[in-house]
Amino acid sequence: MEKDLKALSESLGDYLETIYNEVSKKGEAKVTDISNILNVKKASVTGALISLKNKGLINYEPYSSITLTEFGEKLAEDIIQKHKVMSEFLENILNLSKEEAVENACKMEHIMSETMFSRMTKFSIFIQDLCQKDPELKQKISKLYE
Repeated sequence: MEKDLKALSESLGDYLETIYNEVSKKGEAKVTDISNILNVKKASVTGALISLKNKGLINYEPYSSITLTEFGEKLAEDIIQKHKVMSEFLENILNLSKEEAVENACKMEHIMSETMFSRMTKFSIFIQDLCQKDPELKQKISKLYE
């Protein structure tokens, strides 16, 4: 799966994530909705959809609704999980604002190896558990960034 994530550009990853979110909410995604969410032209969406279809990640035909293939859904879930873990790490451990954490996590999720992601996840859980057991530790960590 790591190789598959790396083969997907940041832009296509954003499209896949958007499609996943729309399908989760509405059961399908539409070109117009994707265009509005990502603030891109419909022609750009169409080009991305063709690319995602050619990679076997979505079911798409012009003028019809868009759904994910099983593989596309799994890949989108992996991207979203990386985004979530990295956002939480950046916000809760490095004390970035939520907005800055989300923005940076979005960029990082596309370049991170599975090994890095696994280790960041374990480290984040470890530090957050320590902070729950020792509230002073959380304050000490926060002071590092002043």
